[in-house]
Amino acid sequence: MATEIFILSGFLGSGKTSLLTQLLQFEKSQERKVGVIMNELGQVSIDSTAVSKDTPLAELLNGCVCCSLQDQFESQLQQLLFDHSLDVIYVETTGAAHPMEVFDACMSPLFAEKIIVKGVISIVDLYQWKHRKNVSPIVQQLMNEQVRHADLLLLNKMDLVSEQDQASSLYEIQSLNSHALCLLTTKAKINLSVIQQLHKKEIDNHTPIEVSSHLHLKSMTYTFSKPIHRNEFEQFLQSLPDTIYRIKGFLRFTNSNVLYSFQYSYGVPLFIPDMMNYPLTLVLIGENINTNKLREALNQLESDEPSNPAGIE
Repeated sequence: MATEIFILSGFLGSGKTSLLTQLLQFEKSQERKVGVIMNELGQVSIDSTAVSKDTPLAELLNGCVCCSLQDQFESQLQQLLFDHSLDVIYVETTGAAHPMEVFDACMSPLFAEKIIVKGVISIVDLYQWKHRKNVSPIVQQLMNEQVRHADLLLLNKMDLVSEQDQASSLYEIQSLNSHALCLLTTKAKINLSVIQQLHKKEIDNHTPIEVSSHLHLKSMTYTFSKPIHRNEFEQFLQSLPDTIYRIKGFLRFTNSNVLYSFQYSYGVPLFIPDMMNYPLTLVLIGENINTNKLREALNQLESDEPSNPAGIE
């Protein structure tokens, strides 16, 4: 019997990992054997902490399936298929991935008869969507492509925009993709049985977008050697340019023994207490970012002298 494949798409910080966590719990409650392929632009994996150790997991780091990691993706998918008897595999793409490029990577002649791609689930951050004119044209184009090629669209973070904005965004998105089911969500929560009913639509033409040559996205990894001052870290966040789209990782602060899982999307930070003991590593992702200045600013947070960031361009 063929293994089902679902592709989770959506721009940086839209909520793919939140959805994946729910999906894994749901699949296990249905007693289905599930595997995960997780692709991240950074050199270390942060989101993989959401996947339990008993779930077969393949990680692709420091690149994108669409371009530099396509061969590795095919190899990892083949290994999952042959080493485990899986009912379903969820592919969590990078925020910079074109869903049809990932679909193409799934259709290797090595194992095409062993899988069935059930659909592309794209998550749209409604706050990002409302302010998409503030990002570069190529990022706007990628967002449109992620909408156009979805079989299910989750219009996420509806709590961050008004009802009027929800309605106007729904109209804009449905004008790009009229066939996909659109659901308004908070924290990507839906009736998960909907996903099992998905069927991939017929493939149409798409516009290739390569991360390295078109988007100019960079990722940077930084590991703190000790806890830092929270107020100075928050000042650092306020100094960041708009081209820093995403930060994720783990932090400790000097006034607490708590480890925090940290998420940052489009200027909105989120600190979540975590019971584990992960390295104090951050992954920063953005377009045309100055990694040297970022590293200097992060180094300053570890120094004993108060920092006064003047902006990072």
